[in-house]
Amino acid sequence: MDKGADGSMRGKLIQVLTEAGNEFTSGQYLSEQLGISRTAVWKHIEELRKSGYELEAVPRKGYRLLFTPDTVSAEEISSRLTTSIMGAQVHYEKSVPSTQEVAHKLARDGAAEGTVIVADEQTKGKGRLGREWFSPPGTGLWFSLLLRPDIPPQQAPQLTLLTAVAVIEGIEEATGVKAEIKWPNDLLVQGRKIAGILTEMQSEPDRVQAVIVGVGINVNQEKSSLPEDLQSIATSLAIEKGTPFHRADVLTSVLKRYEYWYQHFLHEGFDRVRRRWEALAISFGQKITARTVQGAEYGTAKGITDDGVLILEKEDGEIKYIYSADIEFNNDTN
Repeated sequence: MDKGADGSMRGKLIQVLTEAGNEFTSGQYLSEQLGISRTAVWKHIEELRKSGYELEAVPRKGYRLLFTPDTVSAEEISSRLTTSIMGAQVHYEKSVPSTQEVAHKLARDGAAEGTVIVADEQTKGKGRLGREWFSPPGTGLWFSLLLRPDIPPQQAPQLTLLTAVAVIEGIEEATGVKAEIKWPNDLLVQGRKIAGILTEMQSEPDRVQAVIVGVGINVNQEKSSLPEDLQSIATSLAIEKGTPFHRADVLTSVLKRYEYWYQHFLHEGFDRVRRRWEALAISFGQKITARTVQGAEYGTAKGITDDGVLILEKEDGEIKYIYSADIEFNNDTN
């Protein structure tokens, strides 16, 4: 796991070399910019090479970055971040059962707000209602974000809706792909799932200790690499645009939008977040079936409450509040 100083230092090194473009950067200049010895610079360069970066070194000229791999390592993410809170600490794992599990442990150990846990692979990725999220190595973004908002527990579900807004805006900013929200936490492109959200909480009766937001985004999967049962209902950014993307670019774009909306939420409240969420949602005004543990409810989706609860108007005019359900759109619009 990358934790802190080394990953952050290599992130700064990548940033300086990237900004230099095709020009060489001297070891002395890197030493001054990073505040470390030239020997330490060389050691970091060697670590980057082991991670798949191609760097040219020429005596009396310095170093030049030739190739950046599609990695979600701490240094690669840190090199792109412009946020002040989100991603302040980046923990990278090559493979974990679930980033949510790692995040919960870090939260209990006192990790700071904005800590991001990202993995190249999840072997037991967690979806909503205990389902498993298909998250193979090297293709998608599987990450968890640690939040410590000073809010009562009943407001925590609002953060799921905020997350959907931030992820959609971040994806579009990085790739041009426009997604829509299917209540409560699925993001779709042309009716096929491209991302999912899972929000979990550590709390006391009157206050939230931590909110762990898990996000899975299909980035570079090809259709043939998806399990057969997912090929008709799932998609990826690469499938939609016909080109692969650097996953770190997508993640840092999402974190930037997340920081914007989270700060607004903390200082101005939920109303604008809710209105933006409703503008991006596809459920409202449509006749749906909401399948809950108690049974199926039929009616028209009218909106959401401030707590993110779905408002369903039945044919007889009765209003039902749906807290958790799977949503299906009814073809019959009569």
